[in-house]
Amino acid sequence: MKYNRSGKSGLLLPQISLGLWHNFGSVDDFKNAESIVKTAFDNGITHFDLANNYGPIPGSAEENFGKILQHNFKGNLRDEIVIATKAGYKMWDGPYGDWGSRKYLLSSLDQSLKRMNLDYVDVFYSHRFDPETPLEETMMALDFAVKSGKALYAGISNYNPEQTQKATEILKQLGTPCLIHQTKYSMLHREPENGLLDVVEEKSIGCIAFSPLEQGLLTDKYIKEIPQNSRAFNPNGHLQVNAITDSVRNTIHQLNELAKDRNQTLAQMALAWVLKDKRITSVIVGASSVEQLKNSLASLNNLEFSTHELLEIEKILD
Repeated sequence: MKYNRSGKSGLLLPQISLGLWHNFGSVDDFKNAESIVKTAFDNGITHFDLANNYGPIPGSAEENFGKILQHNFKGNLRDEIVIATKAGYKMWDGPYGDWGSRKYLLSSLDQSLKRMNLDYVDVFYSHRFDPETPLEETMMALDFAVKSGKALYAGISNYNPEQTQKATEILKQLGTPCLIHQTKYSMLHREPENGLLDVVEEKSIGCIAFSPLEQGLLTDKYIKEIPQNSRAFNPNGHLQVNAITDSVRNTIHQLNELAKDRNQTLAQMALAWVLKDKRITSVIVGASSVEQLKNSLASLNNLEFSTHELLEIEKILD
């Protein structure tokens, strides 16, 4: 595993991080989840990404991860891993369980620490920009989380370029520099190239990409048909059957042929493609099995792209 510095901070993150958005909730197999986390760590993945509402049910991914920590990462092993969590999307009913108020963020962080049985998390994120709450209030909550010792670093997620610029300036003034921005980025979702990657470079903060496989679309799973056991048929998932059009299937078929020429799976090429940009600190992968995780890790064996390959990819995506 290679580790990249997050912006100009002192923190190194693995090129591949493990996300617990899916497959770690109360409806999932705990032993399988535990095996995935242990395999990840054994292969150099030291960064584990959560959020308060990951499940289902909301909160259960943190609860299960807390159990995995107690079973496998006692003592000094806690100092060998980076644990991140977030608040910003709906966690509970009523006026105080959503968005970006100081009350919600800090009470949510306390709940997350209790669920995982931790004294602190390494990174605490504002999960999304709140248009109804002053940005200063949201950033002051992140600043307090760090200065109170409940988090070591502050991060933001799903902020646009202008919001990112303002947020990082406020945090810097408060004395708690923004460590990292987490954004959706993949071959099929190029929005961060419209200014966000320039801002993170200018502000010297890290950038970590989630959904680099576009919820499984950038795999060979859907080229011929939609398997009954796939994420598209999962009612708890974000990828739905109607998103897999003939046009999308044709695109992934062409990308898959190019990946074969590189001696990679489509998923491996898709991860390598995101990591080719030096502004990307890490990519977050999900995994439903140890085998799937190992397949993602194998992408690190070939991260280089020729000019011809990059041109072919752009041609296919156009």
